[in-house]
Amino acid sequence: MDNTLTPEQSLRLIDETIREAKRSFQKVHFYFLLWGVLFATAGIVSFILMQIGTPLYWGVWPVMGIIGGIVAGVYGSRQGRKQGATTTMDRVHKWLWTANTITIILLLVGLVTRGVDPNPYILVLVGMPTFISGALMRFLPLMLGGILFWAIGLTSFFVLQEYSSLVFSGAIVLGYIVPGLLLKNEENGLRTA
Repeated sequence: MDNTLTPEQSLRLIDETIREAKRSFQKVHFYFLLWGVLFATAGIVSFILMQIGTPLYWGVWPVMGIIGGIVAGVYGSRQGRKQGATTTMDRVHKWLWTANTITIILLLVGLVTRGVDPNPYILVLVGMPTFISGALMRFLPLMLGGILFWAIGLTSFFVLQEYSSLVFSGAIVLGYIVPGLLLKNEENGLRTA
């Protein structure tokens, strides 16, 4: 008995595998929108507070991070219970972003204690998991979001440094919020298919 797939069967299998991978990322748009809104807002508020001379203008960042961590943790826990079994892709995605978050926290501690603006470094760093997430899902807007993070992060090392928080906010809108909204539409389409 020959178990060889025909070219048509192979294409159907590949297509179904891609669809399954995308389905395994159901509701992932929530995280991009959550962090996008929180950190774009933090950048704008931080800039305004700095302009009016508030000494603790930077405090908005950890507040937003804590809020985001709590909301993401509660949401993720509930989604995990609803979903039941996790796929390999789910685990890769989870650990990719967990490792990125730990790296960002360590980088922030080092940069802030030295008085270095962390925004360009963070943008360059988040380009990687954003790009990889897009590649794993075969979702071009997220891949482009990662590329934008790299480009804007690199550029912000050299120009517009006095507007660092606003540049960061703009990058977050382009790299997280826009792809997050597009991904939400894609996920809604997968649910109805």
